[in-house]
Amino acid sequence: MSKTGYFTHPDCRKHDMGRGHPECPERLDVIEDRLRASGVGDALERREASPAIMGELLLGHGRRHVAALRGLSEILLEELTAGGPDHYSLDPDTVMGKDTYRAALLSAGAVIDAVDAVMTGEMENAFCAVRPPGHHATRNQAMGFCFFSNVAIAAKYACERHGLKRVAIVDFDVHHGNGTEDIVAGDERILMVSFFQHPFYPEGGAQKHDANLLNCPVPAYTKGMEVRELVDTMWIPRLQEHQPELILISAGFDAHRDDDMGLLGLVESDYAWITERLRDIARRFAKGRIVSALEGGYNLQALARSVEAHVRVLADV
Repeated sequence: MSKTGYFTHPDCRKHDMGRGHPECPERLDVIEDRLRASGVGDALERREASPAIMGELLLGHGRRHVAALRGLSEILLEELTAGGPDHYSLDPDTVMGKDTYRAALLSAGAVIDAVDAVMTGEMENAFCAVRPPGHHATRNQAMGFCFFSNVAIAAKYACERHGLKRVAIVDFDVHHGNGTEDIVAGDERILMVSFFQHPFYPEGGAQKHDANLLNCPVPAYTKGMEVRELVDTMWIPRLQEHQPELILISAGFDAHRDDDMGLLGLVESDYAWITERLRDIARRFAKGRIVSALEGGYNLQALARSVEAHVRVLADV
C-alpha cells in the first residue's frame, strides 16, 4: 500500500468571498466528511500545512504582486477595526477578505510541504485539500478565485530546491490554467498538459504555445470517453517523452457532469481512470511521486465523490 499524505489547514476554511460564492469553505468540509465516511481517510497521513514564505512565492510571482496582496490584507484589517468593509473585490469573481492572505499562503505552503515529503521519500504521493485554488493566478495578477499559483510555485520549487530536471504539471480542471501557463511557459524543465472547455473562462483559452505546453481545448458537452482518448493519445506520449521525476496535479473537479460551473461530462470513474494513468507514469519514471492540489469543483456532492475516487487511487485502497 502506498503512503499518501493529506495536507490541509483549518485556516483555509476562513477564506470567505461572501454569501453564495461557489468557492466556499464548505468545499473542504464535504471532502473531509466523504473521506472519513468512506474509510479512505484512514489510509492517509495527515499533515497541517505551513505558510509559504516570500522567497517561495517569488518563484512564481512578481514582488509587487505579493506585496500588493499583503498590503490589501493589512488595509482590510485596519478598516475592519474602524468599522469599515470586511471584503475587497479584486475582480467580479475574486474577493479578498481579512483571512484570505493567510489562507493563500497556507495553500501554496501545503503544496510545497507535500513536494518536500515526497522528494525525501517520506511519502509516495499526496493530496492537498486547500483553498483558495491557484491555477488562474498569473505572475502579476489574482483572478478567477485564485491569488497565488500553488502548483506552478511548487513546480519551480521542486526544480530549484530539489534540483529536479523534469517536472510535469497535469491540469484537469474545466477551466484553462492560464496562471500556471503564464508562469511555466518556456521553462523546459516543466511540462504542462491539460484539457479544458473552450470557448469558456478565461477568455481566449490557451494563450501561449511554447514547446513545454500541451493545452488541449475541448468543446462543451465532451464526455469522459472522449477525454480518456485525449489522455491516451495526447498526454501520455508527451509525459513518457518528458520522463518526469515528479508529477504535480491541478485537480479541479468542475468538469463533472453535475457541476454547473462547466459543461463537460466527466464522472467519478473518469477521474479515477485519469489518476490511474498518471500513477502508472509516476511509478515508471518518478518513483511514484505525485502531489495533487485541489482547484475547482463546486457541486459539493460531486466534488466529494470525485475527490474520494481520486484519492482512493493515490492511496491504493
